[in-house]
Amino acid sequence: MSDDITPALAGLRERALQRLRAAGCHIPAEAEEAVARLAVASDFAIDVLAAQPGLLAQLRTDARAPLASPLLEPDAQGDWPRLLRRYRQAESARLVWRDVVESAQVEEILAGSSALAETCLRLALEALEADFARRFGTVRDADGIPQRLVVFGLGKLGGRELNFSSDIDLVYAYEHEGESDGARALHAQDYFARLGQQLAKLLDEVTADGFCHRVDLRLRPFGNAGRVALSFAAMELYFQREGRDWERYAWQKARPVAGDIDAGERLLDALRPFVYRRYLDYGALDGLRAMKAMIAAEVARKDMAGDIKRGPGGIREIEFLAQALQLIRGGREPALRSRHLLATLRALAQAGHMETEASSALASAYRFLRRLENRLQMLADAQTYALPEDGLARTRIAIGLGHADWEALAAELDAQRARVSEEFGALLAPRRRRATGGDELVAYWRALPDHGEVAQLDAAGFDNAADLHASLCDFARAPGVRDLSDAARARLDRVLPALLQHASASAQPDAVLRRVLPLLHTILRRASYLALLDEQPAALARLADTLARSALLGERLAAHPLLLDELLDVRVGGELPDAASMRAQCEAVLRDGDAEASLDALNEVRQALSFRFALALLDGRIDAQDCACRLAWLADAVVACVLRLAEDELRAAHGGIDGGRFAVLGYGTLGGEELGFGSDLDLVFLFDAPAEAHSDGARPLDAPRWYARLGQKIVALLGVRTGAGRLFDVDVRLRPDGAKGLLVSSLPSFTDYQRHRAWAWEHQALVRARAIAGDASLAEAFEALRAEVLSAPRDGQKLIDDVASMRRKMRAELDRSDAAMLDLKQGEGGLVDLEFLLQFLVLRDVGAHRELLASRATRALLDAAQAAGRFDAAVHAALVQAHADLLDTGLRCTLDRRPRRAARDERIERACAAIGAAVRAQGLRFVDASVTPPSAAM
Repeated sequence: MSDDITPALAGLRERALQRLRAAGCHIPAEAEEAVARLAVASDFAIDVLAAQPGLLAQLRTDARAPLASPLLEPDAQGDWPRLLRRYRQAESARLVWRDVVESAQVEEILAGSSALAETCLRLALEALEADFARRFGTVRDADGIPQRLVVFGLGKLGGRELNFSSDIDLVYAYEHEGESDGARALHAQDYFARLGQQLAKLLDEVTADGFCHRVDLRLRPFGNAGRVALSFAAMELYFQREGRDWERYAWQKARPVAGDIDAGERLLDALRPFVYRRYLDYGALDGLRAMKAMIAAEVARKDMAGDIKRGPGGIREIEFLAQALQLIRGGREPALRSRHLLATLRALAQAGHMETEASSALASAYRFLRRLENRLQMLADAQTYALPEDGLARTRIAIGLGHADWEALAAELDAQRARVSEEFGALLAPRRRRATGGDELVAYWRALPDHGEVAQLDAAGFDNAADLHASLCDFARAPGVRDLSDAARARLDRVLPALLQHASASAQPDAVLRRVLPLLHTILRRASYLALLDEQPAALARLADTLARSALLGERLAAHPLLLDELLDVRVGGELPDAASMRAQCEAVLRDGDAEASLDALNEVRQALSFRFALALLDGRIDAQDCACRLAWLADAVVACVLRLAEDELRAAHGGIDGGRFAVLGYGTLGGEELGFGSDLDLVFLFDAPAEAHSDGARPLDAPRWYARLGQKIVALLGVRTGAGRLFDVDVRLRPDGAKGLLVSSLPSFTDYQRHRAWAWEHQALVRARAIAGDASLAEAFEALRAEVLSAPRDGQKLIDDVASMRRKMRAELDRSDAAMLDLKQGEGGLVDLEFLLQFLVLRDVGAHRELLASRATRALLDAAQAAGRFDAAVHAALVQAHADLLDTGLRCTLDRRPRRAARDERIERACAAIGAAVRAQGLRFVDASVTPPSAAM
C-alpha cells in the first residue's frame, strides 16, 4: 500500500464517524471499528446511516433479520415512492453491514438482495392493484373469476442471485382474457399493461429520494416492440412459434415473484417443454455455440478486460457454462433444472456431467467474483462491473475484502478468471473431424439414389451388398430425406457415411445397416437426434456396437428414439440403480390426476432402465443373474406405481374401502427375481376386507367387486399402449382355479384353496411367489400362509410322482429341442428342470430345514439347499455354473431376437448334464423312459 493511501483511508474513516455523529447516530467506542470498516467499503451505507440515524442501532442489535417493510396507505399515494426508496436503502445498508462487518456468506447477500426486490415488487403491486380496483374494477374471466397480474423475475432475480445494485428483469402476464368490472371497464390486455407500466415507474423512476429498483422489460416476447403484458395463451403461442434458443436460456431461471404466484407456476409448467426438451437436446448446440461466440467476441474487446461480469473468465462465462449443460440435459434429468447456479454446479457434478474438481473450482470462482461484484456496487450503489482505475478505490476494495493491497487481490482474481476461461473454452467444443478412411463411403452416400455403385458397399465389407444398396437407395428417395432442412441434411450427410463406416468395421456389418435404417427413418422427424449423433462420435460408435450385438435393442431404438439418450448418458457406464432407486425413479414421474401422462412417463423410465441393463449385460458389467434380478426389481416398481394409479382412479369413481387391504403377488420368473427382456408378468391378486364392507363414494361397491375392478384396472393399465410402448403383458392364470377362478381372491378363500384344493404344481409355484406391491400387513399374512402350506407334511413317493408327472407333461407340450439345438428353458437338463428340482426339495424338506423357506431366486435356493445338506460343494458349484450359463445364453438369445435355443456345444451339454444328474440323484425322472432324449439320438 502506497504511503499516500494510508492517510486517505484514515481520513475517510474519521470523516464518516464525524458525519454520522453529527447526523444523530450514537456510536459507542466498541462500534467505531465496525463503522470504520463500513466506511472503507461503502460510501452508500454511510449515506444511508446519515439519512436514517436510527438504523445503526438496529444493525448493531440484530442485522440478520430483514427490516420491517413499509405500509403503503391507499390515500397517501404521494408517499409511496419515498417509502419504497427509503426501505430499499435501509435494507440494502443492512446487507452491506452483514457482508462487510459480519462476514456473511455471499449466498446470503445475493438471496437478501433478491428477497428485497421481491418485497418491493409485492408492496408496490398490491398498492397499485388496490388503486386500479377502485378506478377500473377487477378483471374477471368468462367465468367471473378474478384475474391478477403475474410478475415473472428472470435472470438473477429468478435465480435468487441478484447482485447488490442490479436491475431486475421482469415479464408480465395474466392467465385469462376478460374485462374489468368497474365503471371505467378496461380489457385485460389494457388493464394489465397499464398496471405493469405503473409498477415499473413506481420502482424505477428517479425522485429526490433516488430510485427503488431499475426495471428492465426487454426480455418479454418481441422485446420493446411487444405488448407489455400478455395472456398465458398468447405467451404459449409465442414460444411455440417464435421462441429462440436465447429465450429458452433466459426462461431457465424464470420464477413468479409477485402477483398471482400459483398461476405463474402453472404457466412455467406449460412452458417447461419449450425450455427443457424431453430428450438430450443436442439440437440446441448450434444456437448455444452462436451465443458463446457472441460472448467470446465481447470478451475479446479491450474495454472488457476489467469487467468481471462480461470480461474474460467472468461471471457470465460461468453462468453460460452451467446453463448450457442444463439446457441440453435438463429435459431428461429434473435434478439439473435448478434456478440457482451453485446448486446447478453441484447437480452437474453429481450426475457426472462435470468433473467434481471442475465444479468445485467454478463454484469457488463464482463466489469470489460475485462477492467482488457486490463490493464494487456497494461502494456507491452503482450498477458497475468494472474494476476501478482510481488507486484509493482499488485499495478500499482490496482491504475491504481482506487483502493486503490491490496487487494481492488482482493476483487472486487473475487465477480465478484463468480457471473459468479454461472451462469455458472447453465447453461446446467444435465437432471433431471424422476419422479418415471413409471418403469412399461419403462419396457413395452423396451419389445416391441414382449414381452410387453396389461395388462400393461390397468393397466396404458388406456381405449382401445388393440388397443393402437397394435399401439405401429407397432411404435416399424417402420423403423424410427429401424434405429435410439444409442444416438437417448437412447433419445426415455427416452421420450416415460415419454409420456405414462403423457398420463395416463391426462384427455384423449387414445386421448393423439393416437395423439402423428403421431408426434413421424415425429420427428424420426429430432433428435433435440427428444432432446428437452428429455432435457425439461416441454415440455413433456406441450405436453401431449396440446394433451389432442386439436386434431387440435395435427395434426398441427405432420404436423409441428417446433411448438414444442412453447411449450417451454418463450413468450408463456407472453404478446401476438398486431396487429402492428404481422405485423412486418410477414414483417421481407419476402425475396426480393424469393416468395417461403417468403411464407414458412410467414407460419411458422402464424402457430407459431396461435398455441400460441390457447394455450392461452386453458390456460384461453385470452377469445374467444380476441383470434378471434388476429387471424383476424394475417390474416390482412399475407394478407398485400402477397399483397406485389404479387405486386413485377407483377411489375417484367409487370411494375407498375402509379397513380394506390389497396385495399383488408375483409368481414365476418375477417372483424368483429372474425376469427376462420382454417377459410377461405372472400376477395373483389378494384382498382382505371386513364383512359386508362397501366403498364410501358416491357410487359405492361392495368389497369383492371393488377389488375385482382394481385387479382388472391393474391388468388393463399394465397392458395399455402409450406413446412409449406398453408396460407389460400380464398372465393371471396361476390364480386359484386358473382361468375359471375369480381374478381377485379374498384372503380366506385363497387360504382355503391352498390348504385343501391346490394341486401339487400350485404348491410348487408358491415356492417362487412373493408379494411385490400393496398392503404390508396383507403381504405378511401371505408369507405366513405360504410358510404353512410349504411346510405341510407330504407323502414322499406321491410328491416324486406328482412333480415328475407335471414336468413330463410340460416337456411334451412345450419342449422345442431337437438333435442340434436345446430349448434352454424346457429342454432336458434346462432351466425348468432345475426349477422343478429345487421346488421339489423345498416341498419335501422345508419342514426340517426352515432356511429353504426364505429363498425364491434360483441361486439363493441352491445356496439354501447346500446349507441343508442336499448338495455337496461340487454339485452345488456345478449347478450354480449351469444355471448361470443357461440364463446368460437365454438372455442373449432374447436380446438378439432369436428363439431361446442353443447349439449343443460343450458348455451347454455340461450344464444339462449337471442338472440332469442332480435331478436323478433325488429320485426324479423328468424324461419318459420310452422316449429317447434328443441328445442321445445324435
